Amino acid sequence: MHVDETTVRRIARLARIKITDDEAKSLEGELSGILNWVEQLDEIDTAGVEPMTRVVAQNLKMRDDKVDDGEIADAVLKNAPMVDDHYFVVPKVVE
Repeated sequence: MHVDETTVRRIARLARIKITDDEAKSLEGELSGILNWVEQLDEIDTAGVEPMTRVVAQNLKMRDDKVDDGEIADAVLKNAPMVDDHYFVVPKVVE
């Protein structure tokens, strides 16, 4: 896939990156190369491959799912600008 200078400038604008004319020219080739490599990956048959979250299979430790306030509610409420009856007070957002 070929990326032209207009597309490079649009990508740079969306990414809020300021580029020069010379940089735009060199980025055309770099972005085209990256997209060509991604197109090569599309050619691989992954029909029987199971999705992975890690390179090495690993079982995570499980813990009981119990409700716990951490016994630090008073310390947490000290960070609040306004508190009423042990609850955070926030501005009204729905009328």
